Amino acid sequence: MITSPNETVLTDVRDGVCRITFNRPQALNAITIDVMTALKEITGQLRTSKDVRVVIMQGQGDHFMAGGDVKAFKTMLDEEPDRDKTAEQFDARLSRVHATIENMRAMPQPIIASVRGAAAGAGVSLMLACDLALVSDDAFFTLAYCHIGTSPDGGSTYALPRTVGLKKAMEIALLGDRFTAQDALDWGMVNRIVPAADLEAETDKLAARLAKAAGHANAEAKALLNASFHSSLGEQLDAEKAAFIRNTRTGDFYEGVTAFAEKRKPDFTGE
Repeated sequence: MITSPNETVLTDVRDGVCRITFNRPQALNAITIDVMTALKEITGQLRTSKDVRVVIMQGQGDHFMAGGDVKAFKTMLDEEPDRDKTAEQFDARLSRVHATIENMRAMPQPIIASVRGAAAGAGVSLMLACDLALVSDDAFFTLAYCHIGTSPDGGSTYALPRTVGLKKAMEIALLGDRFTAQDALDWGMVNRIVPAADLEAETDKLAARLAKAAGHANAEAKALLNASFHSSLGEQLDAEKAAFIRNTRTGDFYEGVTAFAEKRKPDFTGE
């Protein structure tokens, strides 16, 4: 069972799909220490879950996530004038965020970002850390960190240049301009734009399709693709061979080959 330690992030597991919902709609789901703690714990549970085959990440209400809670930052700075001590507090917060990003990368399940409204700062980072992204036609984005005098976190400086190229990543990070769903699609940051009214249904449809797929095979494919940025061709070929052989030992491989021979759709069970 996948559970959250607090109400700032909700979890719901049905039919092999875990829905993670940022639950601070009154603050545009801005990330706080409680949100960070919950995300770290939830994604840690998912790394070893045998029951969850797909993960959806979304925001409650009209927005995905408006980045860090800057009002909370101001309170911290006002209450603690010692900058070394506030730096320690930020260190503790970012450690939770970055553990979450590492968990997301290591999780065997594909993660779908379902994005409507604003995705700013850490919201962009979390979206980029997901494996697939569906966004509403009214979604908008900004990396935003430069506007409060700091540099990006949450793995965005890792994901952005690998996704959009170095020059475009520099523009996004250094200028902090707002961009549209169509921009994000054109730059390869998201997979699909859907009408806002259809976002939940389209997300559910994609999640259901992935939940019926061969889980071991998709987990191996996710790991292979992520590792490819750091591997030589020879290393990648060796990794592909090893993964393929591991898959041949699964019940899903037997079912897939049998279904092909019998000219029917496979019924994968994740075994």
